[in-house]
Amino acid sequence: MSLREDIANNIITVLDAVTSPIEFKKITREPFKVEELADPQFPALYITTSDETREDFALGDYSAGKRSGTIDFVIVGYVKGSETNIDTKRNELIEVIEENLDNDRTRGGYAKETKLIECNSDEGTLFPLGAVRIVIRVFYEFVRGNA
Repeated sequence: MSLREDIANNIITVLDAVTSPIEFKKITREPFKVEELADPQFPALYITTSDETREDFALGDYSAGKRSGTIDFVIVGYVKGSETNIDTKRNELIEVIEENLDNDRTRGGYAKETKLIECNSDEGTLFPLGAVRIVIRVFYEFVRGNA
């Protein structure tokens, strides 16, 4: 398996283990139609690999093959709530994801660093659903041919 897959699987494993203060009822890397989810399937997460950049560690010495990569994972989270708590539920979702991923920034030893770099909200346009888009950036190192 590639390091990208190992890192993606670690993110899913970590978030799937969350039970408090919320428990994610659906976590998938496959797109789904949120409007087809039943109430007990919230909160739900869709996780996908996004942009990636790679570079060599040293100029001129390509024989060693050591490289670094920066990969972004996009997490789209959905919650369901009322007029009085939908924003709170979105904020809680972001906080739980960030705190749990921060517990091991090495993604089980597959990465050097993990950080949340961006959060966006649907700003109430999906009510009674709420959605957030979170970008997680992961830095990792690999040897050419082993990524």
